[in-house]
Order: sequence, then C-alpha cells, then structure tokens
Amino acid sequence: MKYPAFVAENPRLALYAFLAIATSGFGQTFFVSVFGAGIRAEFALSNSSYGLYYGLATLGSALTLLKLGEVADRWDLWRVTLLAILLLATGCLLLGLAPGWGGLLPGFYLLRLGGQAMLSHLGMTVAGRYFGRSRGRIMALTAAGFPVAEASLPALAGLLLINYGWRLPWFIAAATVIFLALPLLLVLARSAVHPQALVQDQDSVEGSQMTRGQMLRDPGFYLVLPATLVTPFVITALLFHQVSIAALQGWSLVTVSQAFIGFALGHFASLFLAGPLIDRWSARRSLPVALLPLIAGLLVLGFSNASWTPYLYLSLIGGTLGVINTAAGAFWPERYGVRHVGAIRSVSQAAMVFSTAVAPLILGLLLDAGFSAATIGLLMAVLVGSCALLALMVRPLR
Repeated sequence: MKYPAFVAENPRLALYAFLAIATSGFGQTFFVSVFGAGIRAEFALSNSSYGLYYGLATLGSALTLLKLGEVADRWDLWRVTLLAILLLATGCLLLGLAPGWGGLLPGFYLLRLGGQAMLSHLGMTVAGRYFGRSRGRIMALTAAGFPVAEASLPALAGLLLINYGWRLPWFIAAATVIFLALPLLLVLARSAVHPQALVQDQDSVEGSQMTRGQMLRDPGFYLVLPATLVTPFVITALLFHQVSIAALQGWSLVTVSQAFIGFALGHFASLFLAGPLIDRWSARRSLPVALLPLIAGLLVLGFSNASWTPYLYLSLIGGTLGVINTAAGAFWPERYGVRHVGAIRSVSQAAMVFSTAVAPLILGLLLDAGFSAATIGLLMAVLVGSCALLALMVRPLR
C-alpha cells in the first residue's frame, strides 16, 4: 500500500497518534458536557459548584501530569499507552457508579488524567518525536482525531442519554476504551523505537536539543504559552456551559446540537490549511494567525443574537482548533528539538489542563453573577486578542 509521503516515514505511528487523540475524546469536555444537565439535576448542583468539582479534578490531573508526562521519554510507548487507557477506563467506571457528588471528583480526575492529559500528550508527542519531514502535515493528521471524536462521541452519548439516562453511556465508554481502543493502540505502539534509543537526527529548526530546564529559561516560552492555552480555555468554558449559554440567548437545545456540526466541520476543514501553513511559515509564525477565527467567533457571539448566530460562531471557533492544535503541537519540537519533547510537552500540556480546570468555574461564576452571553463573548475576544499579540512578539532562538 502506498502512503502519502509525510505518513510513509512511519505509517503505524501516524495511525497511533491519530487514534490516541480520538480516544482522548472520552476525557474531553465536549463529551463530558453532554451529561451536565443530568448530573446537576440528580445531585442538585449549581453551575458554579458543578464547575468547581470538575475544575478541581482537572487541576489535580494537571499537577499529576507534570511528573507523569516525563515517562513518555523513559518508557516504551506501549507501557505508557496501557497506563493511560487504564486511567481513562477507571474514570469512566467511577462516574457511572458515582453514588453522590463526592464520587464525581475521583471519576473526573482519572477521566481527565487518562484522556485529556495523557492520551493527548502521547498522540502529539509521538507525532513530534518520530516524524521529522513535513511535521506540520503529520501534526494536522494527528489533530484530526479531535473533530472525529467531536462529531461522533457526543451524538452517540446523547442518543443513549435520552433513552437510558446518564450512567449507562459511561459503562459503554469504559468497555469501548478497554476492548477496542487498547488492543489497537498496543499493536501500533509495538513499532515504536524506545525514546532513549532513538537516533536524534531530527534537530530543531531554531535551536539545539534543549532540556525542560533550558526551555523554562527561554523568554519566548512565556510569550507563546498564553496563545496555546487560550483556545482550550475559552472552548472548554463555552462547551461546558453550553446549555446555560443557549438559555440566555433563547436558542433551543436542538439548534445548539445542530450548530455543533458546524463546529466539527470548521475544526476538520481548518486541518487542511494547518499542515501546509505550518510547513511553509513555521509553527511560531502560524500561532497568532490561528487565533483570528476564534476572535471573530467571539465577536459574533458578542454582537448578535439572531437564529443563525450559533451556527456561525461555533463554526468560526472550530476553525481555530485545527490550526492552533497543529501549530502548538509542532512548536515544541520545532523550537526545542525532540530529545526531551516528552518532558517539555508535559509542561505545556499540564498548563493546558490547568487552564481547562479553571475555565468552567470562572464562566460558572460569571453566569451565576448575571453576566450576559454577549458580555462574556466580548470579554473573551479581548483575552484572545491579547494572547495573539504576545505570540507576535516571539523571536527565533539565537
């Protein structure tokens, strides 16, 4: 079988990276948000209290990832994969069995650690480490796992939710992860060379092979980090409280559900632009550009309340995801090399998880305080614009 040139370097690991990202969807907010109304109703939780529990669990997973993420540089890929899948599956089971709101905390913690944190980290780390040619394109292929999961998992969970309640889908998710995703990922991971035995012939574009400590002393890291965090922060907040946002705007749940098709399509379509853009311009130059559709989408939310607004604003927001995920994934090996990319990515990934931990709580407090959806959209647009300006100030390493 003939593969595209950018995949032919290692077809098995290209598929592994894509599947790892798609499987992480079970631990992502776009999947968890489907169950929000049912969980809050059963345990009598407000928007802010539900956001607080979710945020605390996500924060715990971010802190854990700072240490656990390093194993991607020291363990065989199949061992790290097994760990991540077991964490994710256990989180699904604990949520399905939760007897009260206290049971949500360990379930959310393991769900976020195994899914959003570890599997996302592994997918992007593998794409950055084992592929030197056309890194932008392979990152775009890897990031395509996100819209595939966005377009399928919430819809399937919603069908089960309507007929069987919010608990059964979590048991089905655990079974899917263990009996379908795990065997596939383990077979594909067997072809990966141990990270410490990998011949390091993929030097970084801007600098040498840098350690995590050297990265933390680079001022450019702190200028670009907000640009990589603001998109998951904003989107997590909006998706987690999508039902409340829809109620404020007078949109039906059917309308919002249909509009999320545009979100997934915008995400998927932007991936075709992301790879060639990054390979041509570099990830560093592409990051600020990637935030423009997100700013536009938030301005639409801020200035319009028409029936077509959710379709346009969600499509624009989705259009940022494809480029920002690809550019952020490619930036770390491009600037700092691949030798310590697992440890380096663990910092950015933990920071990303932390940002998504506080996002539901902050937006929940704003909603409970009576802020309108339009005001929230405009505030977020200013935040994203500020992060884009910071990213523009990053200069190549000397």
